Amino acid sequence: MLILSLAVLLTAGAMQESHPAPASPPAGVGLVIHEADTIVRQPPPHNGTGMSTAYRISGLAPNRSMEFRKRVMHPGSSIGLHVIAHDEVYHVVSGEGDVTTDGVTTRMKAGDTAYLYDGGNVGIQQVGEDDLVLIIAYPLARRTD
Repeated sequence: MLILSLAVLLTAGAMQESHPAPASPPAGVGLVIHEADTIVRQPPPHNGTGMSTAYRISGLAPNRSMEFRKRVMHPGSSIGLHVIAHDEVYHVVSGEGDVTTDGVTTRMKAGDTAYLYDGGNVGIQQVGEDDLVLIIAYPLARRTD
């Protein structure tokens, strides 16, 4: 019985080592991030076109398990097609854009949300005269600083 108990404990310990639970901040501890502290003007990612203004909001949160960003796509800009390795959400705050997922393109406007699935080949193109303002969120594979 003692040998069986030791084997169970060793197996449980090995399983915990290979799949540790992500560390979390203490309960009740939060962080307020000011948008103005996160602004980066840059070309859109994934071989996109034009220029955008990125707000890397979650980038200031230590020990985070997700990304939460705002991106302003200026006229003529796009986020290039890319395969995603997680579910991802694009929510349109203002403006219009064409989101493509696996070859299907759909026009989005303020209030619309695209829920994009793991493994999808996705991208988005700003259309019209007004900036396309997006909120983008997705999980990280593991907590990061």
